[in-house]
Amino acid sequence: MADGAELDKDLIRDLAALLDETGLTEVEWTRGDRTVRVARQPTAAAAALAPAEPAREEAAPTDSASHAGAILSPMVGTAYVAPEPGAAPFVEVGARISEGQTVLIVEAMKTMNPIPAPRSGTVRRILVSDGAPVEYGEVLMIVE
Repeated sequence: MADGAELDKDLIRDLAALLDETGLTEVEWTRGDRTVRVARQPTAAAAALAPAEPAREEAAPTDSASHAGAILSPMVGTAYVAPEPGAAPFVEVGARISEGQTVLIVEAMKTMNPIPAPRSGTVRRILVSDGAPVEYGEVLMIVE
């Protein structure tokens, strides 16, 4: 059993290194009946950088999360901007959308969760790219 404990330490170190490399705050590894989850609280700097990377393309308010039209991720997962690979995106910048319309999908634990528009308006910014990891509360897009 000592070998198994040593293996866990190595795995935990590898997963922690993966968190550092990717900027994620949580990662889970499962094999058979064994699951290892490594998570950390994001620092204020890391949280600020998460939406800043895609937002570089156009000038943006410094705090998108406080924007009245911010659509936030309701969970940790992977964002998809289209219903399937190769398909047209749900919405594009400049598109008029209606309240309740699906604007993207967040996959969590192999479940596809449609994200509805909380209000009608025009898509001003899409802050995630297809297949990007997202955190709970991360700004996904801005609708005005």
